[in-house]
Amino acid sequence: MSNTANVLLVDDNPKYLKDALPYYGYNVRVAIDGIQALEILTGEDTKFDIILLDVMMPNLDGWATLKAIRKHSTTKHLPVIMLTAVSEEQKIIAGLKTGADDYITKPFVLPNLLARMEAVLRRSEWSKEVSYKNSLSAKHNSMLKTLTNREKEVLSLAAKGASNKDIAEKLILREVTIKSHLNSIFKKLNVTSRTQAVLLAMQTDLIKN
Repeated sequence: MSNTANVLLVDDNPKYLKDALPYYGYNVRVAIDGIQALEILTGEDTKFDIILLDVMMPNLDGWATLKAIRKHSTTKHLPVIMLTAVSEEQKIIAGLKTGADDYITKPFVLPNLLARMEAVLRRSEWSKEVSYKNSLSAKHNSMLKTLTNREKEVLSLAAKGASNKDIAEKLILREVTIKSHLNSIFKKLNVTSRTQAVLLAMQTDLIKN
């Protein structure tokens, strides 16, 4: 692994994985049942990257714990792999519908679990990246909507390499007016240069590459 991931292992018999996972670069925190797991997840500052959740546990079993994890705003997106001795397809499908990201049936070999963990973590990072990009794109689109039609014309011509003088001649305006429009564009888009403004506009399809 390129980065150390924080794992919450929820299992009433955790010794094997608690001892084994650190050798593969994971930081492991243990909860012996669902109730303790939820207390850790909602009551501490530790940020977990993945949860390994046993199904058969005292006090609160894995399925009930999973439902609680998915209902809580701070934990609902955490990747969860279920550890289950149940091999019935119907129950496994029900678990996936409840919100499990993957499952592995006991007894399992460690390389299989490690591979599944890596795959789930990769998907999680991809989802975070997509979410961030979508959020950033929405923010930029909102900023671009504050531009007037004239400012959009100026920005479009600037993206084509036109100088302030060229833009002024094209739009039949004074060059000082073009500078004023550009300053307004920079302020609205929270950028400091013509290049930054053009790149932002291209990212949001206001200007086609």
